[in-house]
Amino acid sequence: MSDNRYSLQAFLEKTKDRDLNQGLFELESERMLDINLNGEVWIKMGAMVAYTGQVKFEREGVLSRGVGNLLKKAMSGEGTSLTKVSGQGSVFCADAGKKITILQLDNEAVSVNGNDLLAFEMSLKYNIRMMKKMTAMLAGGLFNIRLEGTGMVAVTTHYDPLTLPVTPSHPVITDPNATVLWSGNIEPELKTDVQWKTFLGRGSGESLQLRFQGNGFVVVQPYEEVYFQSGS
Repeated sequence: MSDNRYSLQAFLEKTKDRDLNQGLFELESERMLDINLNGEVWIKMGAMVAYTGQVKFEREGVLSRGVGNLLKKAMSGEGTSLTKVSGQGSVFCADAGKKITILQLDNEAVSVNGNDLLAFEMSLKYNIRMMKKMTAMLAGGLFNIRLEGTGMVAVTTHYDPLTLPVTPSHPVITDPNATVLWSGNIEPELKTDVQWKTFLGRGSGESLQLRFQGNGFVVVQPYEEVYFQSGS
């Protein structure tokens, strides 16, 4: 078993940045994204850990996508705040050591939990969406981002994701805190069958559920991310 001990030269060689010739989005490791920037991309606010070159960071204006998004941004916090990155260079992004997956959309649409979106190309149209039932806020699954078009998107998960098929006869019910993304042609329905008092505290994941029905898929992770806590 490796004890992770190296000479300095061996450590530098093992961990140095390499050009992998993978294009705009390049995985330096399963937890570090290297964006080979020559133009503009969107990244999750706070995701940049280092960069080289001539790069500019500009947080998305709260009114840049309409008054409706102003309310969503005010309530959603960093989970759905975006930064526009422009210029030329390498921008290294990560999110709490989560595993990164790069998806290539080809005139397709997906909805991503706002907390699990790391970066995406400017060619993709996006819209921050909000569940209609405000009680969803207590499960951390209130906000998601719909991406549509052709281009790459980088999403993050704790450990390995699992994809479940959704059909009209076989709906899928998920914990909002473990739900990562789903196909753009289906919309989850919020389910709750417990009293309000059970929302308080850590156990809210089982109290509130998302029901997916139709033709599509939903991706979950083996981890419950809780972004709202009573008294926080």
